[in-house]
Amino acid sequence: MASIEDLIARMRENPQGIRFSELEKVCEHFFGSPRSKATSHNVYKTPWPGEPRVNIQRDKGGKAKAYQVKQVLQAINKKRGMDID
Repeated sequence: MASIEDLIARMRENPQGIRFSELEKVCEHFFGSPRSKATSHNVYKTPWPGEPRVNIQRDKGGKAKAYQVKQVLQAINKKRGMDID
């Protein structure tokens, strides 16, 4: 099983190639259980208001949506205290 840091590296290299279950694992590691999972979206609570949001949704074939992978990476950077472009 891939470590969280391995998954993050893969997310940066190829946002289109990430499975939803992998993105879900990373989100739960950084943001805890989703506050909403009743719909097609998983919404995670962040310690800041506004963007970047952590709201993910399964795409076709069990993949994560690439733009949401990028949003999750931005949120991880913010949580880690890094600058976001």
